[in-house]
Amino acid sequence: MQQSVAHVELARANLTRTVLRAPFDGIVAKVTGEQGEFTTPSPPGIPTPPAIDLIDDHCLYVTAPIDEVDVARVRVGQRGYITIDALPGRRFPGRVRRIAPYVVDLEKQARTADVEVEFTNAGDIKEMLVGYSADVEIILDSRANVLRVPTQALLEGDRVLVYAADDGTLAERKLGVGIANWEFTEVQSGLRQGENVVLSVEREGVVPGAKAVAETPQRR
Repeated sequence: MQQSVAHVELARANLTRTVLRAPFDGIVAKVTGEQGEFTTPSPPGIPTPPAIDLIDDHCLYVTAPIDEVDVARVRVGQRGYITIDALPGRRFPGRVRRIAPYVVDLEKQARTADVEVEFTNAGDIKEMLVGYSADVEIILDSRANVLRVPTQALLEGDRVLVYAADDGTLAERKLGVGIANWEFTEVQSGLRQGENVVLSVEREGVVPGAKAVAETPQRR
């Protein structure tokens, strides 16, 4: 009798090993393996593939690599903006939720640390698909009511070319700059409001002293 009970308990124990219970509700993105297939742990040092890939689409966030030189200035809770390649022309407010405690050193790539930025507005994630490519801009500092120039106009050494409308010549100007991002740079000295700064600095012949004609932007 005891032997029969032991066999039943063993069968039940083996049966429980065939049942997987997810720790949260989600979407099954991928099933690894086929019905009836057995899976065994991998040797030490080799990760065992998951039985399924389960997605929780209620807490989407973006993971972005930040250069080790800049990551020291990033703090949990800082504001930022997320742009999605599939949703052009839109910027979604976000907030830093986690900073990786280590730096990744990959071949042919700068040393970086991963930073996770979550969406501030819960309603925004309703439009998202898991796996979208995205860019993250983290606000380290901000200024209001300051003079700024497009960052693309800056030459090496924080110099710009200024267009003089009266005689059509280009003059070089050294600027004192403040905070900056990829789009704009704060001007603290060396330029007055209303002066015309040259944007097409990569064109051939665009050098100090050259004669130039200002172009009128075309409306789209």
